[in-house]
Amino acid sequence: MDGFSRAGAELFARDWAAAVGRLGFVPVSSVEIEQMLLAHTVRLARATLAPQFTDRPGHDVGTALVEAHLTEPAVLGWTVRALGERFVTHLLPDLADAPAVRQRAIALQGALAAGFSAALRDRTFVQQERLSRSVWAARNEAEQALRDSEARFRAIFTGAAIGIGIADTDGRIVEVNQALADMFGYTPAQMRQVNVAQLFHADDPDGMWQHYTDLIQGRHDAARMEKLYHRSDGTAFWTNLAVSLVRHDDGRPRFTVAMMEDITDRYELQERMRFQAQHDPLTGLPNRTLFFDRLTAVLGRAAPGDRVGVCFIDLDGFKAINDSLGHDLGDRLLSVVANRLADCVADGGHLVARMGGDEFVILVEGSTGRQDVVGVAEAALAAVAEPVRIGEHQLAVSASIGIVERPVADTDPADLMKAADTTLYWAKADGRGRWAVFDPVRSARDRAKSALATALPAALERDELVLEYQPIVATGDRRLIAVEALVRWQHPQLGRLGPDRFIALAEETGLIVDLGERVLATACADASRWLAEFPDARLRVSVNLAARQASEPALVGKVAAVLKRTGLPAELLQLELTESAVMATTGEPLRSLRRLAALGVRLAIDDFGTGYSNLAYLRRLPIHSLKLAGAFVEGIRGDDPVSRVDERIVDALVRLAHALNLSVTAEAVETRHQADRLSALGCDTGQGRFYGPPQEAGGITALLRGAAGVASRH
Repeated sequence: MDGFSRAGAELFARDWAAAVGRLGFVPVSSVEIEQMLLAHTVRLARATLAPQFTDRPGHDVGTALVEAHLTEPAVLGWTVRALGERFVTHLLPDLADAPAVRQRAIALQGALAAGFSAALRDRTFVQQERLSRSVWAARNEAEQALRDSEARFRAIFTGAAIGIGIADTDGRIVEVNQALADMFGYTPAQMRQVNVAQLFHADDPDGMWQHYTDLIQGRHDAARMEKLYHRSDGTAFWTNLAVSLVRHDDGRPRFTVAMMEDITDRYELQERMRFQAQHDPLTGLPNRTLFFDRLTAVLGRAAPGDRVGVCFIDLDGFKAINDSLGHDLGDRLLSVVANRLADCVADGGHLVARMGGDEFVILVEGSTGRQDVVGVAEAALAAVAEPVRIGEHQLAVSASIGIVERPVADTDPADLMKAADTTLYWAKADGRGRWAVFDPVRSARDRAKSALATALPAALERDELVLEYQPIVATGDRRLIAVEALVRWQHPQLGRLGPDRFIALAEETGLIVDLGERVLATACADASRWLAEFPDARLRVSVNLAARQASEPALVGKVAAVLKRTGLPAELLQLELTESAVMATTGEPLRSLRRLAALGVRLAIDDFGTGYSNLAYLRRLPIHSLKLAGAFVEGIRGDDPVSRVDERIVDALVRLAHALNLSVTAEAVETRHQADRLSALGCDTGQGRFYGPPQEAGGITALLRGAAGVASRH
C-alpha cells in the first residue's frame, strides 16, 4: 500500500490531462498524456508521504512538463493551483488537515514551478544563443549584401517570443523587436528614442550600473541577471535578462544585444512562497527563520558600541486553555495576542516573531540600555494581560518574559537566544506573569547545577558517592548508640560535596531512588560489620528515606532484601523521613511504613517541628522516634528571653513525644550548654558537632574500639 488513494490519483491525473488539452497544445494522444500525468501524480503523492521529505520530485515533474512540450503558461498556472486546492483532498483525504502535509504540498508547488521555470529558461537561453548567432550571422550577411540572410534575420528578430534589443556603447537603443516593445508598453519606434540608462530602476541593487559599464567598456562579454523594470503605465515587471557584447573585428566594443523574458508571474509566485517560508501561517508574524535571519543581519552590520535586546515571551497556562477549550479557540487566542504584541511595539519599529507554540520574541535593535528593553517587556505584559473575549469565553491571559540586553560585540544569535530561554525559565520559576533580566552570575550557577545533574548518574556508576556517619549519643551518659548515614559526593574536580549540592538534583531527576538504595545497602553492610565486631554495642544505623522512595510499592521488599543480604537485624536499622513527607503519606506509602514497622525496622521523623505538625495524624503513624529540628536546639544559647522560649518549645516537644511513647533525638548540638540542657529536659539522644563530626566508617570503628570514645572525651 502506498498510503494514498489510487482512485484519487487517477481522478486528479484525468482532470490534469483534461486541463492540459483545454489550455494548450498537446503533442501526444490524450491517453498517453493521461498516463504520463498519472505517473507524475503518483510520484508527488509518494514524495508527500516520504519519511524523509524532499521537494526534488516536484522540481523533476516541473522539468518533465517542459520536456514534454507542455509549456503553455496556463498549464503551469492550472497545475500549481490544483496542487494547492485538489491534490491533498483527492489523494490524501485523511491527512487534508495535517499541517505537515499542507506544508509539504506547498513545498512541492514551489518546487514544481521552479523546475518548470528553470527548464523553460534553459530552453529559452539555448534559443537565445541560437538567435544571437543567427542575428549576427544575418547582420554580417546583410552587410555583405546577402539579402536572403537579411530576410531570415528579420523573420527571427521580429517574430521571436523573447524580447530582443540592440544598443550601441553610448546606450542608444538601435533596434528592438515587437516582443520587447510590448513588454515596456511602447512601440518599437518609441523604444528607439530611449537610452538604456533611462531603463534602470531605482530599486536596482548596488553595483548594477557599474556592471553594465564594465560590459560596454569590454571588461566582460556577457551578463545574466533578474532585473526589475517599469512599463509605460508605471507598473513594474520582472525579467530574466541576458546581455551579450558584440565587438568590432579589432576587439573594440560595438553593440550590446539584450534578450529579455518576462518572469513576473514566476517571480511573484516565488515571493509568495518566500513569504510563506518566513511567516507564521496562523498569526502572519515573522517566524523563527526570519527572526534569526534578521538577528544575524543586525549583529553582522552593527557598529562598535551598538547594543541589542531580546524579549522572549511565553504565555502562562496556555496549554490548559488549549486542552480545556480546544485548539481552535487556542489558535484564535494566539492570533489576538500576536496582534496585540505587534501593535504595542509598532511605534518603536521592533520586530515581533512567533517562535512556535505559544512562544513569541521581540527584537529590540539599537537598544539604549536595559531599561529600554524592560520598557518593551512591560508594554508587552500589559498588552497580553488585557482580557480577551472569544465567542462566549472571556479569557484572562498572562505571560512570562525573559529579557537579554547586551553589547552586540559580546554575543551571537545562539548565545543571545540561549540566554533569553534561560531567563524566561527564571521568570516562570519566580511566579509567572512577570519579566526577568539575564544575570550572568545566576546563569553560571545554573550551569554548574546542570553539570552536576548531568554527571550524577555516572558518579553513581563510578562509586563516587560515599558515606560518612555522624554519631548519635545518649544525652545522659554520652554513650554511642547509633549513627546517621550521610552521603557525600567525592567529585573528581570539585572535591567532596555535601548533600545540599546534589540531593535536590537527584530528587528532580528521579535518581534519588537508585541513590537511596545504594546508601541503604552500604549503610546496612557497614552496620552488619560493626555488629559482628562489637556485638555488645548493637549500634543502630539511621538512613534517610526520600519521599519518592516512600511512595515506591516495592520499598518494603527492597529493604527486606538488603537486610537479608547483609545479615543486619531489622531493629538495628532506622529509616528517617521528613515531617512533611510523613504527614503527606496516604494509601500505599502509609501501608509501606506499617509493613516496615512490622518487619522490626525503626521509623523516625526528621526535622520535626518545621512541617505540618499534625498531632492527631502523628498518633496513628507507626513512628518510633522524633528528631527535633536543629533550629530549636540552636536557640538554646543562654539565659536570655529568646533562649528560654526555645527551651520551653523543646521541653513541650519532648513531653509530647514521650506521651506518644516516642524517643527524641536533638539535632545540631554544638555546645556543652546545649547538651546539658537537653539532658535536663529529658531528651533521649543528641547528635551534632559537640558529640562528633560526620566521619567515614573507619572512624566509627575506632570509636567503638575505644580509641577515641565519646564518653572519655567529655
